[in-house]
Amino acid sequence: MSTLPVIPESAPFTLEQRAWLNGYLAGLFSRAPAPTGLPLVAPGGAAAAAPLVPLTILFGSQTGSAEGLAKRAAKEAGKRGFAATVVDMAQTDLARLGAEKNVLVITSTYGDGEPPDNAKALHAALSAASGGTPLASLRYAVCALGDTNYTQFCKCGKDFDALLEKLGARRIAERAECDLDYEAKFSAWLEQALTGLQLRNSDCGLRNGTEDGRQTADGRSAEGLKSGGPEGPRTESAIRSPQAAFPAPQSELRNAWGRSRPFPALLLTSRSLSGDGSAKQVNHVEFSLEGSGMSYAAGDALGVYPHNCPELVADVLAELGCDGEEAVSAPDGGTTSLRHALTELYDLGKPTPELLAHFGGGGGNTAVALPHVIDVLLARADVKLAPGEFVRGLKRLQPRLYSISSSPNAHAEQVHLTVGAVRYEIGARTRKGVCSTFLADRVVPDTTRVGVFVHTNGSFRPPADGDTPMIMIGPGTGIAPFRGFLHERRATGARGRNWLFFGDQREATDFLYRDELRGFESDGLLTRLSLAWSRDQQEKIYVQNRMLDHAAELYAWLEDGAHVYVCGDASRMAKDVDAALHRIIERAGGKSAEQAAEYVAALRAAKRYCRDVY
Repeated sequence: MSTLPVIPESAPFTLEQRAWLNGYLAGLFSRAPAPTGLPLVAPGGAAAAAPLVPLTILFGSQTGSAEGLAKRAAKEAGKRGFAATVVDMAQTDLARLGAEKNVLVITSTYGDGEPPDNAKALHAALSAASGGTPLASLRYAVCALGDTNYTQFCKCGKDFDALLEKLGARRIAERAECDLDYEAKFSAWLEQALTGLQLRNSDCGLRNGTEDGRQTADGRSAEGLKSGGPEGPRTESAIRSPQAAFPAPQSELRNAWGRSRPFPALLLTSRSLSGDGSAKQVNHVEFSLEGSGMSYAAGDALGVYPHNCPELVADVLAELGCDGEEAVSAPDGGTTSLRHALTELYDLGKPTPELLAHFGGGGGNTAVALPHVIDVLLARADVKLAPGEFVRGLKRLQPRLYSISSSPNAHAEQVHLTVGAVRYEIGARTRKGVCSTFLADRVVPDTTRVGVFVHTNGSFRPPADGDTPMIMIGPGTGIAPFRGFLHERRATGARGRNWLFFGDQREATDFLYRDELRGFESDGLLTRLSLAWSRDQQEKIYVQNRMLDHAAELYAWLEDGAHVYVCGDASRMAKDVDAALHRIIERAGGKSAEQAAEYVAALRAAKRYCRDVY
């Protein structure tokens, strides 16, 4: 029996560094016979460390959340005796999966129940597989990420779980289905999965070995997800005061701000980008990061903790027959007033099944008929709940993520957003986007502090080589990351060509960042600016139409190595742009539909076709 070298606990490395090195050694030495003479014992004659158990952690991620959790899982696995490697789903296939022994799958779902872009190929391969049980030697567990506001909640994770089982793999822990507030479920799932793998591997006497050519987990806290310490109970006064809830950071706490410990950022600016007469309200929002030590990169997102609309809170209180001073439980287990809980802590959007059950509902049809919590209260005014019972049926109010529209190299200690205010009617009632109208209507420059954190999206970055051409497609507020990309390229002196496709309803009222973009065009930073206005003529023109208008040139850019980026609406725009890209490759490249699909798949696998869609 051969063993693998491991870094002894007495070595001068942190726990995270030791896990990374152990994973690297496991991968390296799995490809060759174990060399002799390597120190497998700690200095001073300590007993040899137990051999590491190989573990592959696959992630399917559209905006980086699943990737961040995969890295956290690898860090924890490293503490438990696993040589964990984090693998992008785009970098594996059925054959490689069949050679694995232990796999954790962490995947999000986006759009109408679709796999993330990097998971599409593996999802298709597993779906198409037939005959035999090619994954019979595989033990696995799945963590599915989703949002219960969507009908196809966690569908991609459910698919992977069913497909792996169908192909003979053995489930060692029940699938976790995580909503936006995923911390507790994810932690419980990870504990169950790692414990299950340890028991199975102990029973089977498994030995070390790991597949080569993969990135080993680096153990870093990714995307601001729980990057600070665990949050203890907070009093009402601490929650009410941003300064008290989030004290100024000491030097040792710098960069510790994250989802569970947001930084109280001072709002610097909130100004309208929309012209008079526009059907939309789009604002440019700037926050100060001074004193936070926080860092971000062009392409990342900013998490923003909003407050519910005061008028909506007042309506809910009136229907409950409460004055708002009643004491209720906060999500962290503390106690606070009902008004504060409904304003800052609980979600008043889509009613939960638990809340509907109190009012004699709970089925899908009821949820459609009563889209928001206030609708449930209005429809069943005959049912009165005690304040404590009511809040127990609510979800925690979650932060909203917005693509960052600035560059840290161009906007020192600031972060900018481009936010469209969401307002619409259902029945006789005006509905408001929770965070978008919070930023549009209720924040005051140089006065308001808002809890924020950086959500890292490492899969959506400008090309690392500044000479690489870049094609950006971002209509409406989808322009946000590309404003950041362009400022980043100017600040770093990148010389690559830049082509932006932008559009909206009307040029006169909806040309976001008009002066900046025209300036970029004039000074040569923007090689090409292709514009599409859907309401300025009888025939509606969209960005995908402009792409097709320039098919030959766009294909030439692709052949020159250009990276393609898409940001914006997933349900329509992103699908139409993807279809246009396929047609351009067919038409200008002289390829069949199948060849065009292979070309696009190759772009995606090479990280040259990246989408930040929602």
